[in-house]
Amino acid sequence: MGQLSNIPAIVLAAGQSSRMRGTDKLLQEVDGQPLILRQCTIARHVCARVLVALPPAPHDRYTAISGLDVQPVPVPDATEGMGASLRAAFAALPVDADAALLLLGDLPDLTEDDLNTVIQAVDLKSENLIWRGTTSDGQAGHPIVFAKPLFTEFAKLSGDNGGQSIVKNSKDRVALIALTGNRARNDLDTPEDWANWRALRD
Repeated sequence: MGQLSNIPAIVLAAGQSSRMRGTDKLLQEVDGQPLILRQCTIARHVCARVLVALPPAPHDRYTAISGLDVQPVPVPDATEGMGASLRAAFAALPVDADAALLLLGDLPDLTEDDLNTVIQAVDLKSENLIWRGTTSDGQAGHPIVFAKPLFTEFAKLSGDNGGQSIVKNSKDRVALIALTGNRARNDLDTPEDWANWRALRD
């Protein structure tokens, strides 16, 4: 991978599934396995190192990815929102990381090829600081690669707005990479979302 060899992946999987009414969306079965395991596996196929932001143990998500060569990153204040997960995950990155691929845990349509498409677009010698997957019609989504100069910005995040402020502040230094269909944005947050998604797959 040359210049791309030092780009680990971060899988955000510390959310509360608060809209699932008692079930865990990251443990829903996709392609014959829990969604969190699927996401971590495709990330591991693309990146040599994968960090997974998780709620404090004990939690069933740890069991779902046990045996997989990934690094769990417990987020003690996960209930705060995505900002806490991003702070913890970026703080845990290896010091030699040149950039990091950020992947939401709840995008079941994303494929290994999608991750490869975004990461292969990365040019660390360019003026860009961010490379972001979009839907086929250009709506910004995931995965997102952040270059190392942005890592310290994640320590300042709070609440649940994720890294949107960091993307916004990077302005014209963001490269958009179109992926097929709505895969970059199709997150499933409710039982109805999951039922509709499964019906379309049958």
